[in-house]
Amino acid sequence: MSPELLSVLVLAVVFVIATTRSVNMGALAFAAAFGVGTLVADLDADGVFAGFPGDLFVVLVGVTYLFALARANGTTDWLVHAAVRLVRGRVALIPWVMFALTGALTAIGAVSPAAVAIVAPIALSFAARYGISPLLMGAMVVHGAQAGGFSPISIYGSIVNGIVEREKLPGSEITLFLASLLANLVIAAVVFAVCGGPKLWRQGTVAEPAASPSEGGEEPGGTAGSGTGGGGTRTAPASTLTRTDAPAAAIPLTAPVIATLVCLVALVVAVLGFDLDAGLTAITLAVVLSTVWPDVSRRAVTEIAWPTVLLICGVLTYVGVLDEMGTITWAGEGVGGIGVPLLAAVLLCYIGAIVSAFASSVGIMGALIPLAVPFLAQGEIGAVGMVAALAVSATVVDVSPFSTNGALVLAAAPDVDRERFFRQLMAYGGIVVAAVPAVVWLVMVVPGWG
Repeated sequence: MSPELLSVLVLAVVFVIATTRSVNMGALAFAAAFGVGTLVADLDADGVFAGFPGDLFVVLVGVTYLFALARANGTTDWLVHAAVRLVRGRVALIPWVMFALTGALTAIGAVSPAAVAIVAPIALSFAARYGISPLLMGAMVVHGAQAGGFSPISIYGSIVNGIVEREKLPGSEITLFLASLLANLVIAAVVFAVCGGPKLWRQGTVAEPAASPSEGGEEPGGTAGSGTGGGGTRTAPASTLTRTDAPAAAIPLTAPVIATLVCLVALVVAVLGFDLDAGLTAITLAVVLSTVWPDVSRRAVTEIAWPTVLLICGVLTYVGVLDEMGTITWAGEGVGGIGVPLLAAVLLCYIGAIVSAFASSVGIMGALIPLAVPFLAQGEIGAVGMVAALAVSATVVDVSPFSTNGALVLAAAPDVDRERFFRQLMAYGGIVVAAVPAVVWLVMVVPGWG
C-alpha cells in the first residue's frame, strides 16, 4: 500500500472513531498526524507542526473572545435589535441582510474569512435570540461571503485571474464573478427554503415590549408590543422578553457598549482598510476592553470556543501532513492523467471540493488550475467554464466546519449544542461537496464556455 493511500485511510479512521466514540476529532487528528508523520512520512516534529494553522488559531480565539465580551456587556443585544428596527421587524429578511453584507464586504476586497469573522457573531446572536436555525444563518453568511468573493477587485478574484493569466489561459473576470454570485445565491435560496425560511415569513413581523414597566412599557403578556391590525405582527416569545429585548433605541448605550461598538468598527477598518490580520486585531481589541472592564473579561474568557479550536487545528494539522507527504498532489496528478477530458474535469472539481473542505480554498485553486492546463490545451473543454467550475467547487464548500469560514460559524454560535451544530455543518458540507461539483460541471463545463 502506498504511503499516500495509507494516509487517506487513516483520515477515514479518524472520522469513524470521532463519530462513533464521541472523541474530539481534533485530538484524534493530532495523534494521527504524529503517527503518520513520523512513521510513514519520516517527518520530525517540526515537519508535523508545519501544518498547524497558527493564523486560524489566533482568528478563532481572538474573534470569539471579542464577541464574548460583546455578548457579556450587551453590545450584541443592541446590534440585534438595531437589525430588527432596520428591517421593520421582519425577521425573515435578516438572513438575507447578512448574506448581502458579507457579499458586499468580500466584493470590495475583504478576505472571505475576515468578512465572516466580522458578520457571523452578530448574525448568529440574532439567530439564537429569535429561534432561527443556526445552520440557516451560518450558511447565509458563508454563502454571502463567497457570492461576492470573485469580483474583479476581490482577493479571490484577483488571485484566480492572476493564475489564469500566468498559465496563459482564456479568461473572463465577469463570468467568474457571476458564476460564483449566482451559484451561491441559488444555494442560499434553497437553504432558506429548507431550513425554516418560509416559517419566518409566515410569522410576519416582531413587535417587542419596552424595556420595563418603569420606562413606559407593559409587562410581558400585556398589550404593549402585541401589534394591531391583524395577524401580521406577533409578540416575541415570552422567554425572550427580557430587559435587553427592548427596541434598540431603548437599550442604553453604556460606556462598555459604546467602547465595544468602537472596537468593532475599528476591527472592520483595520481588516478592510489596512489589511491587518483579523485574529491579531480582534484579540488586541479584546485585551483593551478586558483591561478597562476586567469583571466582564473574566466571564468572557470561558466562552472562547476551545473545543472548536482543538478540533479545527488538529484536523488541519493532519491535512498539512498530507500536503507535506504529497498526498494531495498524488491525487490531483492521478486525475489529470485520465484520457477523457470531461471525466477528468468533473473529478478535478470533486478533488477541489473535498480538499478545500479541509484546507485553503485559494491554495487548492492554485494547484488545480495548473493541473487542468494539459487537457484544456486540447481545446475540448472551455477554459473559462472550467476555471469558473473549479473556483465555485473549491469555495462553496467553505460551510464545512473544517474550513476557516465554517469554523468561525461554529465558534461564533451562542447557546447551541456545539456537537449537534458541528454534525449539522458537517452533514450540510457533505451534501454540498457531493452535489455542487457535479452541478457546476454540468452547467459550466459541459456546454464548453470559453
